[in-house]
Amino acid sequence: MEEFLGAAFGFPAALFSAALVVVVVFWLLVLCGAADHHAFNGDAHGDVFGAGSVPVSVPVSLMIGIAWFTSLTGSVLLRRSGAGGGALALLKLGVLGVALLLGWAVTRWVGRRLRRLFPDQPPPSRLDFIGLTCTIRTGSVSATFGQAEVSAADGSSALVQVRQSGAEPLRLGSTGLLYAFDDDGEFFWVAPYDPALDPRAST
Repeated sequence: MEEFLGAAFGFPAALFSAALVVVVVFWLLVLCGAADHHAFNGDAHGDVFGAGSVPVSVPVSLMIGIAWFTSLTGSVLLRRSGAGGGALALLKLGVLGVALLLGWAVTRWVGRRLRRLFPDQPPPSRLDFIGLTCTIRTGSVSATFGQAEVSAADGSSALVQVRQSGAEPLRLGSTGLLYAFDDDGEFFWVAPYDPALDPRAST
């Protein structure tokens, strides 16, 4: 036990031991519902780990775990080898390099296989709402004011800013059609919509 603790809290394993504690705490919070496993997602992690759209927390945790185990094993072997002085310092640096390289290589290999379970999907865009119907959630809609609720293809709903250029009434609870998006004002242009006039309704 003493040998294990000495190796775990000595260089280079101590570097990964601290990171491993953070990883364990993070996944415990995820299990408790206090954190989201997508919390540390980034745009470039797929290029580093070859994991595509796999949440970045998964490959990072895997790499830290592998690097920690590798550095711990190397540290124990160095302690038993009896090496000392400058040679020991160089060997410890070598263990650190091997741990990082092996952790990255194994994680990349696993990531390429995990990405089959997480197919790449384009990020959601407000332009996806164009052509969808919405429900007006304000008393009226004018050229300067209005809000509506729209449902995306995945079933989620969003409250968006809407404006209309015409004079036809759009009141609370009525149905509108989002037909354009204004990038400068960050709102949708909406027009009154009558489901009975939709040619698809009769098919």
